[in-house]
Amino acid sequence: MPFDLGPGTAVALAFALLGAAFVRGYSGFGFSAIFIAFAALFTNPLPLIPVVFACEIMMTTFQARGIRGDIDWWRVAWLMLGAAIALPFSVTVMLSVGEDTARIIISGVILLLALFLLSGWTLRHRIGALGHGSVGIVSGMCNSAGIGGLPVAAFMSAQPMHSATFRATMIVYLTALDLITLPLLWMGGLVTRDTAIAAFLAFPILGIGVWLGGRRFLAASPTAFRRSAVLLLLILSALGLIRAMVT
Repeated sequence: MPFDLGPGTAVALAFALLGAAFVRGYSGFGFSAIFIAFAALFTNPLPLIPVVFACEIMMTTFQARGIRGDIDWWRVAWLMLGAAIALPFSVTVMLSVGEDTARIIISGVILLLALFLLSGWTLRHRIGALGHGSVGIVSGMCNSAGIGGLPVAAFMSAQPMHSATFRATMIVYLTALDLITLPLLWMGGLVTRDTAIAAFLAFPILGIGVWLGGRRFLAASPTAFRRSAVLLLLILSALGLIRAMVT
């Protein structure tokens, strides 16, 4: 098994991968945060972050045809500009911390952002380019831990936006974010042969999860499901913090 994972851990992570892919297929975000929060309960999550990014990119190939007409490219461009500014610094910091510190940082940030998503905070005025670029900086800071989508999801959820536009814009933004983060992780030595093996093994699981999630999106309200996904993030991040602090 890649990353010297035991059989039990590998099976648990496979089920988590399927569930997280379902969430991504349905809501457009949450895949990385859910999977990494779950993985932090069992193993060091840092080596798995490049795998998660590769998975995000592969899932977009499954979804690209159905989202093209709903993407808000203006938002994507300004968010990416901010993220690109922050990413080199944030990746350097994350690669310098130890396993236990990484678990605490990742679980803590997920917990705070999940609480923010659940708060119901709304924006009363239209947010311009500067606001989107600033949120992109925050997203770039978080993406070194694999959770750059959460601040953007919180920001866009607070604005009036059609669910299809929200989903499509999140998918494209996260894909672009991962494409510029992966080379930085590779230069930091976090992308290895095991990364490629794990991504290959994940491919069929991702396909099933995204397909099921996409079918669910067509039949139900994404708002209710996003709330359920955030509640799951709260539980997983809290468990991850407890585990990191008692070991």
